[in-house]
Amino acid sequence: MALFQTLYDTPTDMLSAFVEQNLQPEGNWKEEVKDAWQRIERFFREQCFRDELVLDQEVRVLKVVKGGSSGKGTTLNYSSDVDMVLFLSCFPSFQDQAEHRGLIISFIEERLTQYSRNLAYSITMVPRRETSRVPRSLSFQIQPRRNSEAIGVDVLPAYDALRHFCPDSKPSPEIYEDLITSGATPGEFSPSFTELQRHFVKSRPVKLKDLLRLVKHWYLQYLKPKYQNSALPPKYALELLTIYAWEIGTDKSNSFNLGEGFRAVMELLIDYENICIYWTKYYDFQNETVRIYLKQQLKECRPVILDPADPTNNLGSKKRWDLVAREAVRCLRQACCWTEDPSQGWHVQPARNVQVTVKKAGEEAWIFSVNPYHPIRKMKAKIKRTWGFSGQQRLSFQEPGGERHLLSNRQTLAYYGIFSKVSVRVLETFPPEIQVFVKDSSGLSKPYAIHPEDSIRDLKEKIEEGGGPYVEDQVLKFQNRILGNHRSLSDLQIKDCDTIILVKRN
Repeated sequence: MALFQTLYDTPTDMLSAFVEQNLQPEGNWKEEVKDAWQRIERFFREQCFRDELVLDQEVRVLKVVKGGSSGKGTTLNYSSDVDMVLFLSCFPSFQDQAEHRGLIISFIEERLTQYSRNLAYSITMVPRRETSRVPRSLSFQIQPRRNSEAIGVDVLPAYDALRHFCPDSKPSPEIYEDLITSGATPGEFSPSFTELQRHFVKSRPVKLKDLLRLVKHWYLQYLKPKYQNSALPPKYALELLTIYAWEIGTDKSNSFNLGEGFRAVMELLIDYENICIYWTKYYDFQNETVRIYLKQQLKECRPVILDPADPTNNLGSKKRWDLVAREAVRCLRQACCWTEDPSQGWHVQPARNVQVTVKKAGEEAWIFSVNPYHPIRKMKAKIKRTWGFSGQQRLSFQEPGGERHLLSNRQTLAYYGIFSKVSVRVLETFPPEIQVFVKDSSGLSKPYAIHPEDSIRDLKEKIEEGGGPYVEDQVLKFQNRILGNHRSLSDLQIKDCDTIILVKRN
C-alpha cells in the first residue's frame, strides 16, 4: 500500500516514491497491453483488408506504429491510451488521406465488428460525436480480462509521409512544404508524423518520464474530472511543456529533483499567456515556405506550443488554459509543491532566448541572445556597451516580404511577435536627423540617417556610399511619386521612419 493515497497529500520529497508506488505500470498490466496490441496489429495486417477491394484497389498495410502514452513510454498504471496508426497504400498523398479517410474508417469498423470474436477480447465501439467533419479516427475499448481496466484504442489511418523513417535525421523540408500547402486544418495530418512525436518523448531520460507521469496524473485526477465539459488542452500539450521546462530548468540533466520539476511546470502553467514554445529538431527556418509559415505561427495568440513533429499543430490554440492555471494555483498550495525556498527551484522563462544578429554599417555583425520579454532598452544598453554611441541609437527589423519597423524602447521582442532568430539593424542619429528606410527591388530595406533639409541627391549619395547603385542609376519613389534630386525631404513631407522605394535604372 502506498504511503500517501493522493498527490496533493504527498510531501514534495516523497514524490519519487509516489510515482513508483502509484503511477509506474505493473508488469502484468504492461503484458496485457502488449498482448492486446499484438492481436489487433495482426488483425490489421492479416485480416482486415484481405480479399476485399477498397476504393477499387487492394489495400496494403505498409506499417503499423504505436502512438499515445504506450508508444512514448509514459503509460500510467492501469490507464493506457493506445494510438494505432495504420499507414496504408491507398493514401499516396495528404489530399488522398483527407478525401478517403472517412470511407476507410467505416470499412475498418465494419470488419472489426465482423471479426471481433477472433481477437478473443470483448470490443466496444466508442460512439462518435455528432459533427459535420469527417472522422479522423476510430475509437474502441477492449477488455483483456473481467477484472482488468479497459484499454482504449484509437485507430488512425494515415499517409506515410516519412516513408523510410530515421529518428536521428531531419525529414526532407519538402515534406513540410507539402503539409503546409495542403490546405489542411491545423494538426489534421499529425498521425503521419507519429514516429517523430513518439521518438521525441521516448528518447528522454527515465526520470523525466516519471515527471511526465506525475503531470499527466495531476491532469487526469484534478483537472479533467472538474472540467469535463470544457475544451481543455490535450495531455500532449502538457507533456511538451514539461519537456521544455526540464530542458531549460536543468540544461537537460539526467539527475534532478522531481518536486522542483513538478513545481516548475505548475508555475509555467500559471504564466500561460506568455508561453511560446517550439523546437527545430525536425523542421527549421531554412526552407522559405516553412520559415514564413513558422513566423506566422509564432505570432499567434499565446500560448503557442508547436508540435515538434508537425508545425501546423499548435497545441496551445483555443483551449481553456485559464482553467488549467486555476488548478495549478491550487496545486502550488498543496504539500506536493511546498518548499522552504521557492527561489532555489528551476528558473524557466515562458519562451526561449532569441538569437539576435545586430548589423551596423562599417562594423562586423554581432550575435547575442535576448530574453524576448525584456524591454528593448536592455538590448540597446548591451549594444551601447559594445560599440558606444554618443547620438540616438535606433534599432529596426524587417520580416521577409514585409516593411521595416522601428523597435521601441518600451516594448519587447515578444510584443513584435519575435521568438525566433532575427536580424536587427542599428543606426545612430543626431537631432534633428531622421531615419528613413530605403527598400530596393528585392524587398530588402536599409535605414539611413539624414537631415530633413537635405536633398534627395544627398540621400542618393548616402545610398551609394552604403554599397547601393551609383547616384546616376538610382530612381527614388515615395507614395508613387518620383523624387527630384534637388527637393528636400521636408519639402516632400518625408518623415521619420518613412519608406522610400529604390529603383535601379536599366
